[in-house]
Amino acid sequence: MPHAPPLGALLRQYAAGSALACDPVDQGLLNRGYRLRTTRGRYFLKHHFDPETAAPEAIARQHRATQRLAALGVPVAPPFPARDGRTVAVVGGHAYALHPWIEGRHRHGSQLTAAQCGRLGALLGVVHASLERVMPLQGRAGTEQSARADGGVRGDAGAPDTAPHHRTPLPLCHAPARAAGARAEEPHAGHPTAEASDPDAGSVDTGPVDGGADPATTFALIDDLLARVRRHRPADSFDELARHRLLERRALLEQHVGRRPPHSGPVGWVHGDFHPFNLLYRGDAPAAIVDWDRLGVKPRAEEAVRAAAIFFVRPAGTLDLPRVRAYARAYRRTAGATPSELAAAVHRVWWERLNDFWMLRWHYERGDTRADPQFPAASALVVWWTREYDAVCDAFAG
Repeated sequence: MPHAPPLGALLRQYAAGSALACDPVDQGLLNRGYRLRTTRGRYFLKHHFDPETAAPEAIARQHRATQRLAALGVPVAPPFPARDGRTVAVVGGHAYALHPWIEGRHRHGSQLTAAQCGRLGALLGVVHASLERVMPLQGRAGTEQSARADGGVRGDAGAPDTAPHHRTPLPLCHAPARAAGARAEEPHAGHPTAEASDPDAGSVDTGPVDGGADPATTFALIDDLLARVRRHRPADSFDELARHRLLERRALLEQHVGRRPPHSGPVGWVHGDFHPFNLLYRGDAPAAIVDWDRLGVKPRAEEAVRAAAIFFVRPAGTLDLPRVRAYARAYRRTAGATPSELAAAVHRVWWERLNDFWMLRWHYERGDTRADPQFPAASALVVWWTREYDAVCDAFAG
């Protein structure tokens, strides 16, 4: 078996019996997972492999967050502690964690009824509200912070803004302002909370706010990717689609270059990677939110928009707006988010998608084709989103 984990050494650290079977779980782009059966039961063994998320202290923080969320009744799968009480086992320089095996299946948004879409939005809202209770931020009042840690631009922002601002801008959708006192700042009584000295209590960066991807950098990236497409041999249908989308995107960006968003919205701890493959259903009900590797302090409403753009995208690259509306209304209600926050998040995520080429970078820079099947719908979505901008805003904020 490729990348076989050191089961003997690992299981000796747990009271989990002896291994009977260990099968790789195929889904996932960052880390490796295994369905493990032992003389004591069934488990999910996770090998934290991705260097950006595999630091033991970061994994332990994820584990503490899921333990606290589980105490609030949020459907998660916290890890088992080893004999020494730790939840991260390091063997041969590699970090592992042992979780309960959750029986369930993944469901795309098209498989959900309107009521289930609402339940999905409410679930993410509960996650955000619950994280706010158990992992409070220090110095958060009145502060805005960028999503630099995991923005969809994959590190392409930051060069001087030298692109011309000469085309007619796309109107930014508007929504009612937040009512006074709309968001409670104190944790609810009776729930576990993080103390002020808690190492997981995040501190908000009060430095310059992120204005989103720099179009000058994006234009340079498009030119570089077009050159890579031209050099690729033998040319194939993926190259043809990539070239078409790159030229199309450059024209769109030239047209809307003046719509770079000014700043991010309210931040808090978020899951960071909320999509269908990270949510297990048992029957019609969510059974567990898994894969908390991207847990971080980022704009909350943007995670809600990003998740919807994955759950509710159709194969042709359009969004199922009635389902989005049901989802977004439930999210706003449970997260305490206002329509104006969602409208601003729609604009930022739209801009992010307009400047985002991570799938093509994986393909042409890394030679990693695992994301290729997602590219046709994802690359078509931003074109459709630009054309139907007001309708998308209305679905999230209306």
